[in-house]
Amino acid sequence: MTSAEAEGLAQKFKKARRRFIKTRGKKLSRSLANFLGRQSLVGDTPVLDNANFPFLKSFTDNWQTILAETKEILKHRDDIPTFQEISPDQYRIATGKNWRTYILYGFGLKMEKNCRLAPVTTRLLEQVPNLQTAWFSILSPGYHIPAHRGVTKGILRAHLGLIIPQEAEKCWLRVDDTINVWRPGQIFVFDDTYEHEVYNNTDEERVILLFDFDRPMKFWGRNLNSAFLRAMKLTAFYQEPKRNLETAEARMEAAIRRADKNMESLSDH
Repeated sequence: MTSAEAEGLAQKFKKARRRFIKTRGKKLSRSLANFLGRQSLVGDTPVLDNANFPFLKSFTDNWQTILAETKEILKHRDDIPTFQEISPDQYRIATGKNWRTYILYGFGLKMEKNCRLAPVTTRLLEQVPNLQTAWFSILSPGYHIPAHRGVTKGILRAHLGLIIPQEAEKCWLRVDDTINVWRPGQIFVFDDTYEHEVYNNTDEERVILLFDFDRPMKFWGRNLNSAFLRAMKLTAFYQEPKRNLETAEARMEAAIRRADKNMESLSDH
């Protein structure tokens, strides 16, 4: 067997193993869903009551400051990676340059360089109990994110509206059978293991702050979810995005340095 043939065989094995782990992981997650739902301390509905999460108020109180930080980051829009560049497994729901993600936290990992550009947002996120991920989600005009489901019922997702099209009713998130319209400065929490999809049926960009945190649960639910997440972090589902995050963060930092140098040169002239 030549080295090229051996390499090809190794790649085929790697892909097959990845598909196997992904399929088994989904089945395990779904088999755990009913138990974790019963362990929930905040109900098990598609969209949850904000009153269960007191820390949300600090985001609505400071949303205009978060918006200002977002607008500074958007000046470097072309250097913000797409969702599938970070997580190739999401190729089905993220295509082209339609969904960009400026990530502050990924799988519990703080992106220090990215966070420096959003200090107030980062400080607020640090107050979220058991934060898992956080990013500015930038959706192109006219884009549809197909229906899909999240990984585990042990995690909940919050959306804070920042830059919302004027025809807001044409830009919405469906979770199960509920339609949720984003509004600037408003926030809601949902369970992304329910089928959900996004439509931006406008000619304007939509930008929100999205963050995930552990669902408040009873003792056995917390421990089981923690073990499941630890196992997930050993797989390619976690390891590959982690590497891509670090590369994207370095690329973004380099782009900002170049932009700053260009501004300095213009100022000197």
